[in-house]
Amino acid sequence: MKNIFQYIQGDRAIWGIVGLLALFSFLPVYSASSNLAYLYGDGSTLPYLFKHFAHLVLGFAILYGVHKIPYHYFRGLSIIAVPVIILLLIITMAEGTTIDGANASRWIRVPFVGVTFQTSTLAGVVLMTYVARYLSRIKDKTVAFKETLLPLWTPVFIILALILPANFSTTAIFFVMIVMLVFIGGYPLRYLGIILGAGLLFLSLFVLSAKAFPGVFPNRVDTWMSRIENFTDNKDTEADYQIEKAKIAIASGGITGMGPGKSSQKNFLPQSSSDFIYAIIVEEFGLIGGLFLMVLYLFLLFRIVVVAHKSTSIYGKLLVIGVGLPIVFRAMINMAVAVELFPVTGQNLPLISSGGTSIWMTCLALGMVLSVSAKREVVAKEESEENPLDILSEAI
Repeated sequence: MKNIFQYIQGDRAIWGIVGLLALFSFLPVYSASSNLAYLYGDGSTLPYLFKHFAHLVLGFAILYGVHKIPYHYFRGLSIIAVPVIILLLIITMAEGTTIDGANASRWIRVPFVGVTFQTSTLAGVVLMTYVARYLSRIKDKTVAFKETLLPLWTPVFIILALILPANFSTTAIFFVMIVMLVFIGGYPLRYLGIILGAGLLFLSLFVLSAKAFPGVFPNRVDTWMSRIENFTDNKDTEADYQIEKAKIAIASGGITGMGPGKSSQKNFLPQSSSDFIYAIIVEEFGLIGGLFLMVLYLFLLFRIVVVAHKSTSIYGKLLVIGVGLPIVFRAMINMAVAVELFPVTGQNLPLISSGGTSIWMTCLALGMVLSVSAKREVVAKEESEENPLDILSEAI
């Protein structure tokens, strides 16, 4: 075991959390996949379990590979990746494919291998990395708003505009995370107010345009509005089917749960292995299991903040915050949706829900976090080797 640990670097607590989440995910995925197994297969959930295992193996390979890359390389890579992402999003809008009846313009099918990929998830990681790079360059400098429009906000708004027609919730999360990151990065508040106003104006124009020309973006705006209306309205309707089944599952779980694999609502709850997997977890493992999972994500948040605080560079701090916090943010939104504290968004539970793209991009982001942490460990080791007398005197 000691020989294995010598090959991994970075924050060991983050490695432990990721490992625990991945191991735990097999139980709910195996159980909750029964719905998909009967709808699209022969009733056996084993293929879905093997598929989830393959996704995790590739995810951990990405995590290991990325954490070995010095994090300053991500600066240049983000500049190259932004135009590539814009092109991929355009292709996705034009040739998107349907996954289990979901919106057709979120996924593209990778040629030759037949794997589907959700481009917006990769776009989020690239965008946060790009914004962190730019903010680190202008830190402690006086910049005019016009100077930031082309290099910073133009790529941001182009990418968000390409994601918006198919996925409003993902666009909103990215926008909130970017605003938070630029605020932490010291971007002037008066300029940030302009960006917030521009974002609201653009969203309003998009909604009005979609309403005026419903054939361009069929059903998307109506879907968003109906979800918000259903959330604010206390009346139970057919549109509340998902959330009602989720609440039944949570209520059935009690304190200790019904036991692994004994969920009854997994057979009725759509997206039980992805968007609403937290409800199945609470039904099978009870309040104890649900709180345990929440504590894991909060501990991950704590370790991300620690890594950011210990980073020796502005770019390292902003990179960790930019790619790390959205993981925990998405987890909290998923849990909030399951207990009806938030409208249905379609966000899954990182490292728990089935779905290759989510797992791979979460591992990519955590690999970047660990890369920053690994660099800090190398610097600390070099300092200890160069100044042994200083460290000894401090200890005394």
